[in-house]
Amino acid sequence: MIDELARADAALRSCLGRPAWAMPEPDLVDALDAVHTLGQRVAAVQLALVRELDGRGVAVAQGASSTAVWLRDRLRLTVPAARRLVDLAAALHEGSPAVRDALADGRVDAAQAQVITETTAVVRAEAGPAAGEKSVGLLVEWAGQFDPFALRKLGARILDHVAPEVAEAATGRALEAEAARAARNRHLTLAELRDGRLRLTGSLDAEAAALLRAALDPLTAPSGLDDTRSPGQRRHDALGDICRLALRTAELPEHGGDSAQMVVTTSYDAVVGQLGAGTLDTGLSLTPETVRRLACDAAILPAVLGGAGQVLDVGRQRRLIAGPLRRALVLRDRGCVFPGCDRPPRWCEGHQIRHWSDGGGTTLDNSVLLCRHHHRQIHHHGWQVRLAADGHPEFVPPAWLDLQRRPRRSRHHQRTYLRQQPAPTSLAGTAPRTTARPPGRPSARPRPP
Repeated sequence: MIDELARADAALRSCLGRPAWAMPEPDLVDALDAVHTLGQRVAAVQLALVRELDGRGVAVAQGASSTAVWLRDRLRLTVPAARRLVDLAAALHEGSPAVRDALADGRVDAAQAQVITETTAVVRAEAGPAAGEKSVGLLVEWAGQFDPFALRKLGARILDHVAPEVAEAATGRALEAEAARAARNRHLTLAELRDGRLRLTGSLDAEAAALLRAALDPLTAPSGLDDTRSPGQRRHDALGDICRLALRTAELPEHGGDSAQMVVTTSYDAVVGQLGAGTLDTGLSLTPETVRRLACDAAILPAVLGGAGQVLDVGRQRRLIAGPLRRALVLRDRGCVFPGCDRPPRWCEGHQIRHWSDGGGTTLDNSVLLCRHHHRQIHHHGWQVRLAADGHPEFVPPAWLDLQRRPRRSRHHQRTYLRQQPAPTSLAGTAPRTTARPPGRPSARPRPP
């Protein structure tokens, strides 16, 4: 075998020296197919060698704890990859020769062979050797059309084809086993990083996964043409939106005697001067701009501290945008009013056009509704918001986006108002004249002739 492998290696080396750019397109395609088939045959030889080494106990004889560990050091593999190699070699040795032949002929690759051996083992246990052998033929045929992932999904229903009399009962047992496995393995890990961020890892069962997707999916669409966030960033922000909505419901259980909440502590001078950071109750710091953005739609609890930090007086908690003012904002804005955004009111925060620390009042003409993404845009990226003469918000982009800084408006939530306006009338042969005026304001009285 060593001589044959040496000749094969020499032949491949000669191919490496030949320029592929000089080959006609049909030859390129044929060469690719030939290399792929050759790769599967090499994999079949490798698996046969691994099986023989494992059967002889070579790894243990050379001081390794297992064949997988020995392969890790010998072939510089990861332990999971080495373990999969050993397991597949054993499964092919003990399974149907048809799978080994298909791999050697290049009709399946190693990943497809693993799916076939695992699936046929289940079929053999449920319906007997004959059904198992029949399933091998079907799966090898399907492997010519489907990748390993799709092949596994098809294999989950293969009993319907090879043993329909036991398929329903076997499917029920498989679902129960899968549900029990998912319940055992369910977990969510929050790993705190040095800068206060969290790394989320975990495994959700089918029900929790469906709930998470149902909650995330409506919020992961881009919020407008200006939304340059990646899909991962949009999912991150959607998770934050869901948490904020849950905190607003006041239905979460108390934590430490208080309703669930996020607490930020900062000095009045820091907020007014936009120079100081805020501190979370976990001890982590927030930038001044983040503190001002959060303060737009927050409950403010004033406290007077002594020179050594002792509490001298605590005032009453006051929420800035709530109650009738919040309802009035919803009636006027109908959702996020940033140009191009269609987020509904329940996903929006109140933003003060002139911040309360700068002397801005908690009034309707000093407030607008913004989703969290666009609230961040206003505070961190140079946008300005103001109320136009007709009482509706408009946004002035930063100079780096538009040198002329032409005001922009939302079109999504104002359509209802536009549809409610009566159609203009005109005399025959005269073009209709339309006059734009703010909602609710009477038109100017006509002058007498």
